[in-house]
Amino acid sequence: MTSETTTLPTSEQIRRAPKVLLHDHLDGGLRPATIVELAREIGYEGQPETDPEKLGVWFREACDSGSLERYLETFAHTCAVMQTRDALARVAAECAEDLAADGVVYAEVRYAPEQHLEQGLTLEEVVEAVNEGFREGERRARENGHRIRVGALLTAMRHAARALEIAELANRYRDTGVVGFDIAGAEAGYPPTRHLDAFEYLKRENNHFTIHAGEAFGLPSIWQALQWCGADRLGHGVRIIDDIEVADDGSVKLGRLASYVRDKRIPLEMCPTSNLQTGAAPSYAEHPIGLLRRLQFRLTVNTDNRLMSHTSMSEEFEHLVKTFRYTLDDMQWFTVNAMKSAFIPFDERLAMINDVIKPGYAELRAEWLFRPAVTTPPANSASDPE
Repeated sequence: MTSETTTLPTSEQIRRAPKVLLHDHLDGGLRPATIVELAREIGYEGQPETDPEKLGVWFREACDSGSLERYLETFAHTCAVMQTRDALARVAAECAEDLAADGVVYAEVRYAPEQHLEQGLTLEEVVEAVNEGFREGERRARENGHRIRVGALLTAMRHAARALEIAELANRYRDTGVVGFDIAGAEAGYPPTRHLDAFEYLKRENNHFTIHAGEAFGLPSIWQALQWCGADRLGHGVRIIDDIEVADDGSVKLGRLASYVRDKRIPLEMCPTSNLQTGAAPSYAEHPIGLLRRLQFRLTVNTDNRLMSHTSMSEEFEHLVKTFRYTLDDMQWFTVNAMKSAFIPFDERLAMINDVIKPGYAELRAEWLFRPAVTTPPANSASDPE
């Protein structure tokens, strides 16, 4: 016996476990206190609450509506306070700090530069401010005994017409902190094929991109993202379950799209708590991640929006551990999947897996060897009856 692989990890072990995050929105992860302070500085009066604790509750409750459209409305308040260089750098630095404190060792955090231009910043100034903030957050994390590397994903909004411009921006900054491209926003009525010029450009430039697909809309969104646009990863992709049939006897039949996704090892950026809020899944127990894990799809676990979902990577894994009885082995499987799917060079991904992730989980699995021994009182001691 070399490990206790059937023992469920504790909350403290989950927090200490090295984790990799691929789907997290910068404007969806602000600290409530930061929103209040930044709003006061710029005179923004649109926020629904001025007390940080009450504001955090408001965001969570507003996002529990089961509607993606209502969920997306909450971002007006976070974006409103992210319109200056200093504010963007602060939010990015705090993001890196918060993730590192939660045990995240690598993260790809996405944001839409076009949503931060209201106070006169250029697209380039937005990117440079966020990159500066991420580097500062990494530095602060090191000072606090944590290690994290953060890459940025530049997002274009599906309902707008700036995708090619943002794709070109991502390509210009690809060697200085930006690792890829994304499109986001309401899926219905805004198919990814509206932005084919951006995706064709990125492919010509040998650059990476992920696409929000298969969250609020079904299989056509996934099919277009893959077969028309050529996405490297799928943001959410939860609706791939619609192409999988489970018979009464438990046997499973995959449709051609689901088979393609599994066969090609296309990474799915699963965000369980967010999916419950937007109605993409009715409960953790009924979330497709359970079946897709058993079928060996290339799954990753993510937060999506830590503020709106009142979540963290540790909390996401805690829900999965409690629901599906996942072990440290399962957590490592999800984490290695994510690192394999990251948009940094292969040798760097491999080093993270072999030098950080696997040793981290091995140490956690070995902790049972060092539990305090149970002492037995000696015979005829005062506590031992004659």
